Amino acid sequence: MSPTHTGVTTAPADLAPCGQEDHPDCGIRDVLDRIGDKWSVLVIVELAGGPRRFRQLQRAIDGISQRMLTLTVRRLERDGLVLRTVYPTVPAQVDYRLTETGAGLTHLVKALADWSLTHRAAIAEARHRYDQAHPGHDIR
Repeated sequence: MSPTHTGVTTAPADLAPCGQEDHPDCGIRDVLDRIGDKWSVLVIVELAGGPRRFRQLQRAIDGISQRMLTLTVRRLERDGLVLRTVYPTVPAQVDYRLTETGAGLTHLVKALADWSLTHRAAIAEARHRYDQAHPGHDIR
């Protein structure tokens, strides 16, 4: 066995398959997929500062398209993390804010964003070293 070999493990025979209620991981992956995608994290970070209108969010989040922002806030709204409020004005005004559940994520997401900012140079350097040592292995 090589030093980098990790082996293959299997779930215990008495563990229910994921998808059944009594599986200990059931639902975790689904939630992590939502709050862990890059656009959701950035929207949550931005809304942690208070309610924002759509265009404010779009201007604050570099690189997000109108379509992707629309999908992201809809998904976060569906998950109960963001509240969308439409005001009866002409034209209608809409703002987005974190729900109580969404606000409960802010310290975690902010810590992740802070960690990312602190370590981005080290990660970029590690990627560069890896790419130099492994030419032709494009794993992006």
